[in-house]
Amino acid sequence: MKLLATTALVALTASAAVAADWKEDYAVIKFGILSGENEKDRIARYTPFELYLEKELGVEVEIFTAGNYDGVIQAIGADQIEFAFFGSSSYAAAYTGTDGKVEPLVSRQRKDGSTGYYSVVVTRCADGYKDIKDLEGKVLAFADPDSTSGYAVPYFNIAKEVDPKTFFSAIPFSGSHEAGVAGVVQGTFDAAATWQNNAVDGRWQRMIDKGMIEEGVVCPIWESPEITSGPFTARANLPQELKDAVKEAVMTVQDKDLEAFRAMTGWKEEDPNPQTGWIEVNHERYQWIVDMRAWLKRQRRSS
Repeated sequence: MKLLATTALVALTASAAVAADWKEDYAVIKFGILSGENEKDRIARYTPFELYLEKELGVEVEIFTAGNYDGVIQAIGADQIEFAFFGSSSYAAAYTGTDGKVEPLVSRQRKDGSTGYYSVVVTRCADGYKDIKDLEGKVLAFADPDSTSGYAVPYFNIAKEVDPKTFFSAIPFSGSHEAGVAGVVQGTFDAAATWQNNAVDGRWQRMIDKGMIEEGVVCPIWESPEITSGPFTARANLPQELKDAVKEAVMTVQDKDLEAFRAMTGWKEEDPNPQTGWIEVNHERYQWIVDMRAWLKRQRRSS
């Protein structure tokens, strides 16, 4: 009996040592966030979560930002950051660009159980456009080549109705969702692709909330099928103990630090369907996005 107890104690001690070993090699953990909004607002939203992670993990945590989506994709591919919040398309770009060396951990879940969101095309309300076919000869701006809702999904689906390359007078990239919506308001673009979770919560609605644009100026005229929410993603080559610890911290933030959770998810009291938690995910959930991006790549090559 004494031998069994001693053996169990040794095994338990060894397991604890292995679990703690990752902290020796990863004294600083970096996670990337995409350029869906201006850098100041991005950092402000995620700073409470950064502090929460430091408390939970017991190591220093840093937010990594870049001027476009590709900067975050390149950073995780070059082992410059450990984790990243990706959209579905940017995750697919990272998966393809690193030959599968990234691993999705969790994704978002809303109050009604939904785990997706939508791409929308917005225009100036005063212009009176009602659907995509009203935009013939106009300028439709996409957000970023690696944006799910700002490019991949709307381009893929709009191409089923019209040929974007010839139907619109131009299809530029604005650089971010906010820049696209702002460009519509300013008259730089006739329309822009962005995202929304529902009729009251999305990028353009949040710009109204922040006083960046006035209510009643921007109107959506097109909505995509539901898009699978993007994953919080890890480098596949990280120690399993580190991935498990961070995944556990992310999945419990709403219980342990509600204010940090609400800040990072853009919670609004009037939102009838806010994000309430997370679900575990794997690559199979996003394979259709990888396939869609391959189709888009073939389209670009043939043009």
